[in-house]
Amino acid sequence: MLVTDRHATGDRDLVDVVVRALDAGLPAVQLREKDLTGRALLALAERLRKATAARGAALFVNDRLDVALAVGADGVHLGERSFPVDVARVVLSHATIGASVHDVADAAASAADFVFFGPVFATPSKALFGEPQGTVRLAEAVRAAAVPVLAIGGIDRETVAAVRATGAHGMAVIRAILAAADPAEATRALVAAWS
Repeated sequence: MLVTDRHATGDRDLVDVVVRALDAGLPAVQLREKDLTGRALLALAERLRKATAARGAALFVNDRLDVALAVGADGVHLGERSFPVDVARVVLSHATIGASVHDVADAAASAADFVFFGPVFATPSKALFGEPQGTVRLAEAVRAAAVPVLAIGGIDRETVAAVRATGAHGMAVIRAILAAADPAEATRALVAAWS
């Protein structure tokens, strides 16, 4: 899954970069632009929904249940301080619910459909959540959780094999695709490394 950050694209249009990744086999996108107003986020979500739907990819919206509902997103991703999962299920009964967790106990207790666990490696976007968890803790979270665990935090093509070896269901990246000179090539390399 690609988690968006329009500040990581090197001044390229975010949707253009995402489309290049989608065309290279990216299966899912999470719209995560916390600094946008509701109207601007909705406009971006509409563009991404059109792009993902045309390519058979999933779209998740970070935290904003209203925006996810408005654009017919496949799901929503909830942060630790967001809506509770059971409340999100009432609003988005048709949707897949993801949640971020940062320790093994929270992974084990999550009622979401899947969880992001991390940060696995050092990364600027997750610096506020403390030291990297590493692959040993990721493997513990995978074993403890009753739902699929996706690794997040500093993952790139060099670390994919170590992440996959933990039994994680998948991975989420930001800069590994968005900051790449060629987002399509970066996507193909990540997908191939996971396979």
